[in-house]
Amino acid sequence: MRGIVSYDAMETLRNTNEWMGATARAMASYPVFALIPHPMFKIMSAWGRVTERSFARMVIKPDWEIPPVPGVEGQDHLVYVEPAVRRPFGDLVHFRVARREPMARRVLLVAPMSGHYATLLRSTVTSLLQDCDVWVTDWHNARDIPVSQGKFDIEDYVAYLADFMRYLGPDLHVIAVCQPAPLALAATAMLAEQDPSAQPRTLTLIGGPIDPDAAATEVTDFGNRVTMGELEHLVIQQVGFKYRGAGRMVYPGLAQLSSFIAMNADTHTKAFLDKIVAEARGQASEGDKHNQFYDEYLAVMDMTAEFYLSTVERIFKDLQVAQNRFTVNGVPVDMGKIRDVAVMTVEGANDDISAPGQCVAALALCTGVPDSKKAQHLEPGAGHYGIFAGKSWRLNIRPLVLDFMDEHSGTDLALRPKRKRGGQVVGDTTPLGPDDDAKIAV
Repeated sequence: MRGIVSYDAMETLRNTNEWMGATARAMASYPVFALIPHPMFKIMSAWGRVTERSFARMVIKPDWEIPPVPGVEGQDHLVYVEPAVRRPFGDLVHFRVARREPMARRVLLVAPMSGHYATLLRSTVTSLLQDCDVWVTDWHNARDIPVSQGKFDIEDYVAYLADFMRYLGPDLHVIAVCQPAPLALAATAMLAEQDPSAQPRTLTLIGGPIDPDAAATEVTDFGNRVTMGELEHLVIQQVGFKYRGAGRMVYPGLAQLSSFIAMNADTHTKAFLDKIVAEARGQASEGDKHNQFYDEYLAVMDMTAEFYLSTVERIFKDLQVAQNRFTVNGVPVDMGKIRDVAVMTVEGANDDISAPGQCVAALALCTGVPDSKKAQHLEPGAGHYGIFAGKSWRLNIRPLVLDFMDEHSGTDLALRPKRKRGGQVVGDTTPLGPDDDAKIAV
């Protein structure tokens, strides 16, 4: 019951702040106050609007809202979001582009389960849809999954990924972003040994903690400072009675959001103060950059306790993937078994979540993959968010990833001319400048 009380206390605090914001907005916007020439009422109304919206977004799952894809003949193709495989803890979602022939590149985008919804990759999906058929792993909020559905830990996550790859077939390119990178590597290795015909053609790992000890960050330092018992006592709670998953042990999204914001508190504080001032001056809008970013950033989901704890213990503390000691249901998963899959890693030079060195460690683990099928890219000036959804991704990384897919697709795509920044991706140091999203933690 202690966990449920704590969970409901957090939800009560969130609800109270949303209500206070709505109250301040309504009171300060009352017409009679327009007769009093004092800026306090405008500021109070602006604070209320920003506060109400911000705390309301924390319990709302964002829509994908993928824009139409331009056609070669000038027509727009609408994009439909359709679940291809439904599972209790996550679906395989297909972005079907209406009235367009199937694309040669078929991409599975593995979204992180780290506190945000898969819609965090909206811009990544949008950029890939122009050249690829795209599927994504759409993980569910643990608070909405009844206890009767059982557990979900990192071994179950790996099994889900392997099943999704089997469903999509071997002519597939997998891109894993951040947290799932080591698990996508493990799933590929599992298929290499158990079902070689289901392996993807390429595996691209973007900013993931393959070897957390390769480069220290605040995330890895925290994982090493606390014991598993302390971590379970401090952050694990039971879902309250308001949701379908009542009684399930989770790492609450609200707790994760607090950690995210604390890592860059000054940046977030300035962003909200600037937004309140803009609202008070009448210069803000519904679709401005602040709302576009924070509507997604503040929307958080709960993770099952067993998934969060097993990730910290096995990936960060015991380094089971980094040392090639990972197992699924007691069966060893040997990364050296991967032979036919081309592997690429992407890192950001300014990444403070998964620092340079952590992700590229995957190439050393894949001892069975020839050097001709390995590639790495370090993006100068890029932070964590930028390497998969920011300016660095749009201008530099995406073309490199598509070229890598084409080179190892096994089809005539490999004969197409390289893009402006294609070709050799090892040690690429083309200057870009500071990334526009580099300092936002995700």
